[in-house]
Parts: sequence; C-alpha cells; structure tokens
Amino acid sequence: MGSWRRCQEEARLARGQPGAGTPYEERSSVFLADFQALPAQGFCPRPAQRARLPSLRPLSFLLEAASAWGSSMALKSKAKPNGKKPAPEEKKLYLEPEYTQSRITDFEFKELVTLPREIDLNEWLASNTTTFFHHINLQYSTISEFCTGDSCQTMAVGNTQYYWYDERGKKTKCTAPQYVDFVMSSVQKLVTDEDVFPTKYGKEFPNSFESLVKKICRYLFHVLAHIYAAHFKETLALELHGHLNTLYTHFILFIREFNLVDSKEVTVMDDLTEVLCSGGGGGAGGNGGSGGAQNHVKER
Repeated sequence: MGSWRRCQEEARLARGQPGAGTPYEERSSVFLADFQALPAQGFCPRPAQRARLPSLRPLSFLLEAASAWGSSMALKSKAKPNGKKPAPEEKKLYLEPEYTQSRITDFEFKELVTLPREIDLNEWLASNTTTFFHHINLQYSTISEFCTGDSCQTMAVGNTQYYWYDERGKKTKCTAPQYVDFVMSSVQKLVTDEDVFPTKYGKEFPNSFESLVKKICRYLFHVLAHIYAAHFKETLALELHGHLNTLYTHFILFIREFNLVDSKEVTVMDDLTEVLCSGGGGGAGGNGGSGGAQNHVKER
C-alpha cells in the first residue's frame, strides 16, 4: 500500500510540476526526440522530455517541398459515359507504405496503455491525458505557421466538418486554427484546474472526471486527424512523420483501451488506424463511409 501511495504522489507531482509540459501560447521550435511515455521508475509517470528539432529546414524549402508533393497528389479523373467527370480524388499521402512504416520506436504500445495493478484508474487517465495534450499540442505547433485562416478555412477532415460548441452549447463555424486554439485553450484550462485534475495527494477527482477526459480526447483526436488530412506534406518536409505516426498509434490504443472516444467519431481515420494499429480490432464500419458520398459533408 505504501508503494501505491508513493506512486500516486509522484504521479501527481509530475503532473503538477511547473516545468512539465509546454504552454499552448509558446510556439516553440522544439519537439520530442525521445518519445518515451514509459514511466521512469515502476509505473510512476514523469514529465515529457524535449529536444530541439533535428536541423529544421528553411521556410522557403518547406514551401517548395509542400507544393511539389501537392502537385503529385491529384489523380487523373476519368470521364463517365454521360460525359461528366467525377470530382477529382486526392491520394492520401499518409497511407503510402514508405511513410506508414516510419516510427521512432518499435515498442509495444499495448503494454504502455494497460492500467498497472497498483495505480488508480483516474490517476492513470489524468497522467496519460495531460501527456497526450502536451505531445499533440507540440506536434501541432511544428506546422501551425502553415495552418492559417486562408489555407484551412474550416476545421475539416475529409467529408467531416467540425464545429466548436461553447460552454452554453452555441455552435460556431470557425477556421481550423481558431478551432485548434479553442481546443488547446479549453483543455489547458481543465488540466491545470486543481478541482478537475488534482495534483495534491488526498484530493479526490470530481464525479464528472471520466466524461471530461472523454471530451478532451475527442477534441485531441480532431487535431491529430487535421494534421494528417491537411498538413502531412509539411510534416514530411520537417521529417516528423515518424513522430506523428508514433503519437497517433499510442493515442488510438489508449482511447480504445478505456473506451474514451465513440467508434463513430474516429471512423474518419479508419484507413490510417487499420494500417498503424493492425492487430487491434475495433473500427466497426471500416471504410464504408468514404465511398459514394463525395459531396456529402458530415457535421460534428
């Protein structure tokens, strides 16, 4: 029992440490070189380690590379018998085998997400959720200069368009950078709230904690999906696709393990999940939603 309490205290200290994690407002030029969410000792989580990006390329190079990749993405459309041409399909670059095979570790993530015997479920959810928030925030910050109101006028992933709902439930259509800003600001407010994510030993989690974690994970999934759908070219140019794939795999297995996001919500990325997380079922509905609905926009 003593070791359990020690782990709980160290876990909370790690989450409450002032230097742990990166504030959302900081648009840093750093990223995780060592993506080890594996606890340092026993099962006690530690703050994320950060290192400088390996040789960031000049902005001009990134723009040229992005445009070059973009020009190769459009598939030639074939004319239908009635003379009408179908809407041009875009090849999903992130599904190319040469890129899906890129990871920064071959660690078995299933072992990482499993709840340890001596750790309380809420502590485990809190520690992992805050870690994913910092990692996804950092991953997005590497391409944030390319995600603008002009380039990403809506928060969309394929045929699915996301709207922001404020605390009063008011639905707002916004650009992708606005949506991400809403997400990161609201999540940061939650994970730093002692009444929601307590860091002092002995303080209880609120009854609504699990539902709040589900809400956070749902929003974080939207951000990850947008990076793949709209900014994978830039991620490739930065040579950070291995980090993105590793982060996505870890996150998906975590939300599956604890049923934190509705399966319908993640269907939009089923094709990628199938490739990166093969061997772990789920994904009911597979790719069924993508065929024959080229012009149908889903709202969430």
